[in-house]
Amino acid sequence: MGEVHIDEIYSYFPFRLFGLARGDLTDLVESEFAAEIELCRANPDMLWQYQDMKRAGHRVGFISDTYWEADRLARLLRACHPGLSWDFLYASCDHGSSKSESLFATYLSEQSIDASASFHVGDNEKADIRAAKRHGIRPRYYPQATAQLAARFQRETALFELLCTGAPSRLDHGARTLRRMVVARSAERSPAFHLGVTVLGPVMKAFDAFVARRYEEVAGPDRKVALGFLGRDGFLSHQMWQRLHGMTSAYIEINRRVSLIASADTMQPIIDLLGKILKIDAPTFRDMMKILPPKVAAFFAKSPGGIVTGLEIAEALPELMGADEIGELAAGLRARLLSHLRHVIPGFDDCTDLVLADLGYSGSVQKALRRIFKLEGLDIRLHGAYLISLDDAFDDVAEEDSATGFISDLVVTPHVKRMLIRNIALLEQVCCSADGSVRDYDGGTVLREINPRPTSQIMLAADIQAGTLAFAECAEQVAVDFRLSPYAAPDVAARWCAATLARLLLLPDEDELALLGELKHDVNLGTHALAPMIDGDYIRRQITARGLSAACTTSAPPMWLAGCFARLSASHSYLYTLFGANRLPADVFEDRPCGQVQVGLFRANGEATLETVTLHRNGLGELRVRIPVSRAMGIATIVLPLPKFAAEGLLHGVTIQSAADVRDAAESQSGIAAESLVFAGIERNGDHYRAQSEDGCLLIPVAPMTEDIAIYSVAITPLGAHPK
Repeated sequence: MGEVHIDEIYSYFPFRLFGLARGDLTDLVESEFAAEIELCRANPDMLWQYQDMKRAGHRVGFISDTYWEADRLARLLRACHPGLSWDFLYASCDHGSSKSESLFATYLSEQSIDASASFHVGDNEKADIRAAKRHGIRPRYYPQATAQLAARFQRETALFELLCTGAPSRLDHGARTLRRMVVARSAERSPAFHLGVTVLGPVMKAFDAFVARRYEEVAGPDRKVALGFLGRDGFLSHQMWQRLHGMTSAYIEINRRVSLIASADTMQPIIDLLGKILKIDAPTFRDMMKILPPKVAAFFAKSPGGIVTGLEIAEALPELMGADEIGELAAGLRARLLSHLRHVIPGFDDCTDLVLADLGYSGSVQKALRRIFKLEGLDIRLHGAYLISLDDAFDDVAEEDSATGFISDLVVTPHVKRMLIRNIALLEQVCCSADGSVRDYDGGTVLREINPRPTSQIMLAADIQAGTLAFAECAEQVAVDFRLSPYAAPDVAARWCAATLARLLLLPDEDELALLGELKHDVNLGTHALAPMIDGDYIRRQITARGLSAACTTSAPPMWLAGCFARLSASHSYLYTLFGANRLPADVFEDRPCGQVQVGLFRANGEATLETVTLHRNGLGELRVRIPVSRAMGIATIVLPLPKFAAEGLLHGVTIQSAADVRDAAESQSGIAAESLVFAGIERNGDHYRAQSEDGCLLIPVAPMTEDIAIYSVAITPLGAHPK
């Protein structure tokens, strides 16, 4: 089929379906052309080259594969740049042939031009580059986007349509055009810098525009407004604000731990804080609270290794400390915190309003500051401006204050929001400062914890931040050059920001996994603990032992759950995303019974019994065998006759779940080392195995049991015929 004209395309339009007649065809065509006129922009780089060639005396024109005839194409070009002129203009629909076919030959013939003297610039590898070469024309490739960036755009569009339901995905007010042009103008540097330019930069630039709007909304007559970015996660946002706006703003080093202790007029905030800590010892408690009462010290001393869980110390605290001790502790820290605010915010005591910018999420620092201000008699309104907000957590924000999220419940659902926040540790690590977390203040000096993150990670984050800031600075000029306003419509900007951020957090590509997967997360609750971002083996064991949906609800750590799924496969990460968007039907992907098999249970003395267990198959075609044993049975080896249900396949692993009863056992899991498994009558190569006879079997050693119940789970992807 040759090149078609716009009228031919609309001749197939379902007129009657929309209550139209064929006589309306012209109106439809003109409506589309009017949209083209409104949306099309001239590329300043191409325009400069075009005009430079004309000034040099060369004959210059346009050759385009398009369904718009030459007259309309000319109108479109002059709408983008009034007064534009050319020596020739070819539209493929006028000639019934594309550049890949004979349009270049037509041009050479009609213009009587020597092909070797011609030069063609285009963005399509096939139509512009290879076709030009075939006709002897010298080509220059000017890609719209790299293959990597184009792939990320595709994923972002898919996530936009999945997460931002009910909103059109085609129009973004030029956000992706801006990104393409900034990338084209950016020098090639490290992968981390490139990530900042292409992904994090657009997210943080959109957030910066949101903060600027919030600041303007709060400002007004008789108001003195200060803007503060909360450290450490607000560090990158503060750097961007300083570079783009040059207005006075403060970097306020205050975290949840410090603000909760300083705001404590009862013991409850301290109890809430301690309850969120996984494990704690006496020295850590003293570092956090600045005191270690004798009863508290004795409590730790009675525990194994002097270590207790946060919940244990939280529950015991009312019996270990008095209200007067808490009050004295809080008052001292409160005074030092206010000294810090007065040091970093000029004229702090004259402020009527303070805007707090941060990544989010529930406004815990803002609420603590409100309690502090009330205790100290400070009449300053607080306004939270957050990248992501858990909006249901803002119901208890003080009436005189406000809290607004850029990515709010109006942008994505609360269900989706919680999936993003479950994976937000990745964003926190690349946005935060290189300093340790604040632990106290001494006059105007901030006293910080030791930063436990490796130097290599701090340098990586700095490189990503440099790329982010480079995007923001370049984007300002590119937006002017291209007449783009990607942040003018806040709702559109918020949806595309959500899609861009979600793509990074939920559907990372292989390059991003390699770059970011080894990062560690600073727990930042007064401990020096680092939690892994990715543990693919852990998630694989979760799927084996508990199923896909249970694995999707795994608590941290690991901190980057979506990255764990992506490490298994891109399909697994998309399934996790579907689950988080509430679009993953359990009856499609969860385990379903598909047969039974007899397994051998051998005791140490050689006695054996046969037990029948149920085979399950999930939506990915994997088989699960779960074999429960009790300590009283004294089992030493489990014999699984693989040829009976999967003579050839991929063995994904064997997990153990153990506890005092079956219900508790279901919540735990650990793996069995592959080298401890014995394959009898079975050929094995890595994960792949093939039975050499019908008597082949897998021997699973049973370790001495310390709990009453253990469940051994085996996950297999069968190859070849399905089991009968």
